[in-house]
Amino acid sequence: MVSFARSPVTAVLGPTNTGKTHLAVERMCGHSSGMMGFPLRLLAREVYDRVVAIKGEKLVALVTGEEKIIPPGARYFLCTAESMPISGSREAGAKEDFAFVALDEAQLGADPERGHIFTDRLLRARGREETMILGSASISRVVKALIPDVDIISRPRFSTLSYAGAKKLSRLPRRSAIVAFSAEEVYAVAEMLRRFRGGAAVVMGALSPRTRNAQVQMFLNGDVDYLVATDAIGMGLNLDVAHVAFASLRKFDGRRSRRLTVSEMAQIAGRAGRHHKDGTFGSLGHEDSDAAFTPEEIDAIEAHHFPAVDHLFWRNGTPRTDRLDHLLFDLEQKPERPELRAAPEAVDLAVLRRLADDPTVIERARGKRQVERLWAACGLPDFQKLGADHHARLVSRIWRFLSEGNGHIPRDWFAQQVARLDSVQGDIDILSGRIAAARTWSYIAHRADWLAHPSEMAERTRALEEKLSDALHAALTQRFVDRRTSVLLRDIGQNASNLPVTVEGDGSVCVDGEMIGRLDGFRFSVDPATRHQDRKMLLAAAERRLGKVLRVKADELIAATDADFALLDEAGQAPGIAWGETPVAILMAGTTLLTPEIRLDRALLALGQDVQKQITARLSAWFDGQKQKHLLPLVKMSESAADPQVPAVVRAVFAQLGDAGGVVARTDLDSALGHLDKEQRHLLRKAGIDIGVLDIYHPGLLKPGAARWRSALLAARIAKPCLPLPGPGLTLIPAGERPAQMGARIAGFRGFGDQMLRIDMAERMARTAHETIARNEAFTALSPQIVSLGLSEDSFLQLMRAAGFRPVDAPPAPPVEDGAEAVAPVPAANWAFKGRQKARSDRPQAQRGRGGKPGGGKPQRGDGQRQSNNGGGSSPAPVNNAFAGLADLLGRNG
Repeated sequence: MVSFARSPVTAVLGPTNTGKTHLAVERMCGHSSGMMGFPLRLLAREVYDRVVAIKGEKLVALVTGEEKIIPPGARYFLCTAESMPISGSREAGAKEDFAFVALDEAQLGADPERGHIFTDRLLRARGREETMILGSASISRVVKALIPDVDIISRPRFSTLSYAGAKKLSRLPRRSAIVAFSAEEVYAVAEMLRRFRGGAAVVMGALSPRTRNAQVQMFLNGDVDYLVATDAIGMGLNLDVAHVAFASLRKFDGRRSRRLTVSEMAQIAGRAGRHHKDGTFGSLGHEDSDAAFTPEEIDAIEAHHFPAVDHLFWRNGTPRTDRLDHLLFDLEQKPERPELRAAPEAVDLAVLRRLADDPTVIERARGKRQVERLWAACGLPDFQKLGADHHARLVSRIWRFLSEGNGHIPRDWFAQQVARLDSVQGDIDILSGRIAAARTWSYIAHRADWLAHPSEMAERTRALEEKLSDALHAALTQRFVDRRTSVLLRDIGQNASNLPVTVEGDGSVCVDGEMIGRLDGFRFSVDPATRHQDRKMLLAAAERRLGKVLRVKADELIAATDADFALLDEAGQAPGIAWGETPVAILMAGTTLLTPEIRLDRALLALGQDVQKQITARLSAWFDGQKQKHLLPLVKMSESAADPQVPAVVRAVFAQLGDAGGVVARTDLDSALGHLDKEQRHLLRKAGIDIGVLDIYHPGLLKPGAARWRSALLAARIAKPCLPLPGPGLTLIPAGERPAQMGARIAGFRGFGDQMLRIDMAERMARTAHETIARNEAFTALSPQIVSLGLSEDSFLQLMRAAGFRPVDAPPAPPVEDGAEAVAPVPAANWAFKGRQKARSDRPQAQRGRGGKPGGGKPQRGDGQRQSNNGGGSSPAPVNNAFAGLADLLGRNG
């Protein structure tokens, strides 16, 4: 906005209930155009409705992060402070030239979190004809120093505000508002009022305007006589309240738990006694409780005398956006005026710094337009209050969309995120969490240049917020007004319940400022340094409130996409499932290999049974999808093994092969294969089964993803840790690099000497040997196929013997007559296929043969050597059988 140096600037300062906002609305409506900035979306909406009643819908606009109503001919704009369309702001580009401009609650310039926004508007937002600054008298001195030509007007309070002492909840007068500073305290007080007085309305800053208005309307209509609220009630919300009772005088300000300042106490207490009705304030409980006022605080509130604000927080409101480093430099700039202090790092700057460390972001953020879009993306508010690190990941994803292709967020992806929240099931906290998440997508939908169809998506998010808001209002009413429900804080009278509990971004859990442990995913661990005498009380308080945190996390888990889950198959660890970085379940033996038990991590057992069932169902659905993606051949084997239309002998092969994970040494199935005719073998091949000379397997199960899942399921069946697997893409494991023998075998490798070859390649070499011999050609370790694999001569020889080949002597060269030119001999086949040794474990004579006398006739030449190299016959074959040596795995050694 253009700064009109000669336009008058008036500061209307004073306590609450002085009619400051009403005066500003009247002044604005007397001009041809105007804009007002407010601290809350709720307040902006309230004043918007008032101005619409005066000027009509076509002339009035509402501009907030999550809601924009801007008629084409709008001349009066009601905005949140962050959304005021002034030069340098993220909303710049809308109408910027207004005859009248006002900023409400300007004393918030001293707020560490949002103060720099209000200070920037105070310094730069100017009307062409008139500018008004509304706020507490405590900022009079600093406003005069920053704006020397300002005209300061003091407004007296319309009614008297007096101290009424401490009162028990059961003795509070009707038309009272009880103020608490956490959702847990609000719920606890509302529950007690429901028992004592029949119900209460609930107002919190996290409520949507629709829910808040519905709750307030119950209070205004007389449906309930009490209202329980957080300190959001102090920001200009006009309610017919006679008495304000403080449940506590301490709040968590985002960094620490502290006592309210006198100005904050007065801002809230001033809600009592509107217009010319006198009001009272006091504490809840006893005079010596934590909520008790000191005599000095009482005098200051009644007389409206507060310590002067000596500084406001400031950040450069017009940073350069030609380069990313210039943007960061300007945002970190220090103020030059003594009345201004550098603002603490806000979420948008914290996110920008994290993204600026990403090489991809640096590469894409080139040029003024891209830097501006990056900075706009960083301005996405953290509505869910999940911390800068978590929020930065979301912003990074949004930025990737904005900086590639057509610069729009994909419609399907955006719609999917909105659809995930489209559920009215759950309690108050879950619904509140969904509304907070919906606000994120509503904010994005109102960025016209972020989506290809912003109007459609804005309407969709609006409908979602209204739907969730109605559900939340119904849940609040049902719980605190209509009928008895389960008690949120059954032990509200115990000392532990009064201690504020916070969970920091790094997982630290603090009770009354003292760290008592950490929350890692769903798992809470107590700090061993906590004093023994405090341990039980503090742990009880934390666990009571951590249930809320865990339930919100559980809801996020249930709503997570498949991409958010992963298989845990780290070598040496039990197989399981992770949600992001958090282990949430382990896999245990089930009825079959493909139906393991999904047992939730013990940390999730603190959740309710219904929530546990929902989580298990979500994990099961993901697991089923992974089976279809990675183990489809194994799934089909299992189905064929149970299909009565399949011949019994074939079903037996499918069952044995599926039970072993889809890869079995040929010797283990020779007996079963011997009972199959040609047509039945064709059924196996039709199913994709490769009946090799060494192994029987499905090629699709050798892929890295399938190998990981087979390894995990086999480990789960025997309750053993996962085995290390070869790296993906390998066909040969060189000498000296062999991983654990069992893991390599599961992954589809077979040992030959000091090397291991993937079984499909081994079968290919066996087929190549047959083809070469059929052409009466030599097949050696120097043949191109063998050399390209990197197979050593010793490994090559073992491969050939294991495949049933035996070396043969080359025919002697014909004699050369005297005087004739010698002709090089034509290479001839140097191997002959003699057949593999058959498995004899199911033959009675084979059992007798163990004693010394063979039961199957004269052994063939070379059998002893073949047995030592290949592990054939009835001897264990640890190198080439994934289950040899693990009798508890398949119940056999062979």
